[in-house]
Amino acid sequence: MPTYDYECGKCGRFELFQSMKDEPLKKCPKCGGSAHRLIGSGGGIIFKGSGFYQTDYKNKKKPEDRKDPPCGGSDSCKGCPKGG
Repeated sequence: MPTYDYECGKCGRFELFQSMKDEPLKKCPKCGGSAHRLIGSGGGIIFKGSGFYQTDYKNKKKPEDRKDPPCGGSDSCKGCPKGG
């Protein structure tokens, strides 16, 4: 059951557990004064476990896709993207 925030004209704010099917209160249960439901931000989102970082969703290359060039990437290799 969700918790709803209400505000009474006489005694201030209070919280109440209610079913979503229940009608909003019109009278304060403490003093009997006029009460109205407040619009809240709802419950906070709680992230648990892995998978909530940008790097967790990147396509990870397989080790065979990340092989060094046959020359080892030396500066003397003209056909190598790493070299000159």
